[in-house]
Formats: sequence, C-alpha cells, structure tokens
Amino acid sequence: MTVRAGRRATATAIALTASITAGLGLLLTGCGPEDATGADDPNPSATSTANGTGGTSTGTPNGSGGTSGGGATATPVVSKAPASAPPLNGTAHNGLTISDGTRFVVMNGTRVDFGTAVRDLAWSPDGRKAAFVDGDGDLAVSDPDGSGRTVVAKNPGGQTWSHPTWQVRPADPDNGLPRLNELIFAGRKDGVAKLYGVPATGHNAKPSVLSLNHYSGEDIKQLPQTGNVWPSAAGTHGTSVYANTADGQVYIRDDYLRQQGSAITKGSEPAFAPGDDEGFVFVRSVGGHDHLFRETSGNNGPVFKDLTPNATTDYTEPAFSPDGRTVAARTPNGIVTLPANGSKAPVKVSGYVGLPAYRG
Repeated sequence: MTVRAGRRATATAIALTASITAGLGLLLTGCGPEDATGADDPNPSATSTANGTGGTSTGTPNGSGGTSGGGATATPVVSKAPASAPPLNGTAHNGLTISDGTRFVVMNGTRVDFGTAVRDLAWSPDGRKAAFVDGDGDLAVSDPDGSGRTVVAKNPGGQTWSHPTWQVRPADPDNGLPRLNELIFAGRKDGVAKLYGVPATGHNAKPSVLSLNHYSGEDIKQLPQTGNVWPSAAGTHGTSVYANTADGQVYIRDDYLRQQGSAITKGSEPAFAPGDDEGFVFVRSVGGHDHLFRETSGNNGPVFKDLTPNATTDYTEPAFSPDGRTVAARTPNGIVTLPANGSKAPVKVSGYVGLPAYRG
C-alpha cells in the first residue's frame, strides 16, 4: 500500500468512526473592515517573504518597531490611495489579503494599519481572527482590523518564529476528542527549525514542540524532527502539511484519532486545501522557475499536476481560497490567482508584493 493510499485508508476509517461530526464544519464568515473602492499604492520594493527555511520578512524579531503586548489594542487606520496609484489591487470583495512585513495589510481594496509589523498573516477558518508574527517577534492574534491584539506566545529571545496556521477541529464526543483551536508555527533557534503548537486563545503561553510520528505499520525510518517549516492546516480533522528543508520534501501530519504522518513528495511551501482529503498545493522548481503543483488522492496513490507548466516567472507562497476553487500565489511583480484545478493560466490581480492569504 502506498503512503498516500495508506493515508486515504486512514481518512476513511476516521470518517466512519467520526461521521457524527460531518455536519459540524466551521462556518466561514466575512466580517471586518468594510470594502473600500479605489486602489492603493503598490509596494513592490517590500522584501517580506517566507523563504521556506523558517525565515520571513522585513519586521525584526525581538527588535524595535513593535508595539504589541498582552491585551494591546491597535487603532485601525485605513490609508488613502495616492491619485497616481494604478487600479490593480485585486483584494476587494474576494477575501484576499496581502502582508509584506510592514504594519499595513492590504485587504478589501485598501490598506489597514495594524499598529505593528505583520509577518506571515494567517486567518482563522471563520475569518474572525488574524494570527501573525508581530514587530517584536511574538505570536499575536487580533481582530481583522488589527484591533484587540493579544500576544498568544511571547518569543523568549534568540528565536525566529514564522508562518502560523490555524488548526481547528470540532469536538467528537464519540471518540472522546475535545474541540481543538490551536496555532501551529515554525520556530528557529541556533539554526535549527522545529514545529510548535500553542492554544490560539492563549496569553503569553509557552509553545510546545509538535510530535511527528510516521503512519502505523509503515516500515520507514523516524520522521525528521528538525528542519521542519511552513506548516499549513485545514479541514475539519485538523490535518496539516509542512516542508522539511533537509530532504526537500512535503510531509503530511494527521492529528485526529492519533498523530501520524509521512513524506508525500519533493517540494516546499505547501498549502492544504480547505476540504478534507482534497490534497494540497506546493512549490517545486522546474526548468529554472518555481512552479505550483497540486496534489490530490488517486486510486493508486497521490496524483500530481503542474498548475503552471508554462511558467516564465517564479510562483511561490500559494494560498487556497475558502471554497478551494482558487489559488493565489506570489510572484516577483505581485500577486496572481488561478483555478485550483489548473484549467487556466495565472492572472495578475495585484501589484503589491507580499504573502497572499484568504480570509473566510
């Protein structure tokens, strides 16, 4: 049995034992700053990028420029677009947001001042909360406009935290599983990267190193415990994927009835699809450019499709829309979107350069 087939069998077993939760999926909402008209000045010079090695952007971890703190509240400020700004911003009415390591987040056709540097912005599945690494290098959660900011976990110093993702799962009384609302992120200390978890509702909480164990019955070596970066979680079972910088592979981590996982394929910067067992997108170098690939399950194992076979630029840092139909990605010249099934070529939707993310 292949790794992917084994995973599908596990998912099937889970579905049978946890069918009572099928109707408990999280409802995606779109509350927050009102949509604005007009475009904003693009920021192509921003160097914010999560580089697949656990590093991120311009914001200095544990340095100056941060104003966050336990229970700190930022006053949201919406910036006005200069008259000379091009009309290409692509974030109105579709939930797409762009963070670039500055204190401004592009959303709803405008820029919102979060009051601190915002690196690696991620949204809760219901769209009500934002998680990010702030200007002090701490893990913070805030309202969608940057207000109500709380430090979930304070960086102890000497570490670089990056790429938080929300792991959410409804309670499953039949299997004795409580409701899960956790943030997973990558932490790097002394050049060693690991995955950590912390309750999303925590306050100055201490993160714990995530357990990483292989699928039951698989005769393979222990999964790497270091070099793990770029986690992405989605679906009602709290499943996640992540990348390993040492072997260049994407791994899956099932964390429902028991924690187990395995390597799936060569690649980096994975983004898990919002539906259960609908696979993920990831980045892989082909012919001198970074391409986007889609992984889905097949009868004989995982199936891979190049979504950007004619790439003439680098496509990186992909993100799924809440309905799973669209993928946004970063290029050196801005943000593009394309169908998640690869049926059409990427289309540039924003001149801003930064990390794309979708808010439900």
